[in-house]
Amino acid sequence: MAEQSDTPEARVPTVVADDLHIVYRVHGGGRGRGGATAALSRILGRKGTPGMSEVHAVRGVTFTAYRGEAIGLIGSNGSGKSTLLRAVAGLLPPESGKVYTDGQPSLLGVNAALMNDLTGERNVVLGGLAMGMTVEEIRERYQGIVDFSGINEKGDFISLPMRTYSSGMAARLRFSIAAAKDHDVLMIDEALATGDRKFQKRSEARIRELRKEAGTVFLVSHNNKSIRDTCDRVLWLEKGELVMDGPTEDVLKEYEKPGSS
Repeated sequence: MAEQSDTPEARVPTVVADDLHIVYRVHGGGRGRGGATAALSRILGRKGTPGMSEVHAVRGVTFTAYRGEAIGLIGSNGSGKSTLLRAVAGLLPPESGKVYTDGQPSLLGVNAALMNDLTGERNVVLGGLAMGMTVEEIRERYQGIVDFSGINEKGDFISLPMRTYSSGMAARLRFSIAAAKDHDVLMIDEALATGDRKFQKRSEARIRELRKEAGTVFLVSHNNKSIRDTCDRVLWLEKGELVMDGPTEDVLKEYEKPGSS
């Protein structure tokens, strides 16, 4: 008898987005000379309610992600990819619709906060603690994190403050810290675009390992080769709407047609 895990019905949902809408609201709107004065006047009550502009960043997006999937997010700049990840991570409240997650989602972006005045070594410890790792787990995985990042290949950079790192070195260390832990849902925003090809290969291999360990990975990237090498499914967003959701090659074929993006 075949094991139940081999049947489609046994797939375990990890993220469900149900008719999700995300709206940014910008209050004020004073521009040019006098804008700051006008804003201060409103704050002090000398004028009425400030004007407000809205950006409808995600429009009615619906999908279900399953354990063991690696899902690429593609689309032109401003299409809503990063906003969607922030909503899945619980960092942005829906205007309407719902997001359901099984387990703890972790969002890794190239601007993920580490402390520039602390050494790389201290940031490895703090980053590990922030992800819920114990001190013992960090100690066991520390050398692997440093080796994976490759930042010590040209000197003892792990002992220097992060402010001395290039943007690529800092991003590689952030990814290495996040990749040292198994995740229920790991969301990676452009992190693979920051390293050389050698580091990208290591990163892609680690993403495949995370999938095998029953996690779900979302990857935002403008590098279609990384999407092809890493993901088995792609969500294509434009102007906040889900244009296509399907197997990687099917979606990228449509996306790469002239005039499609």
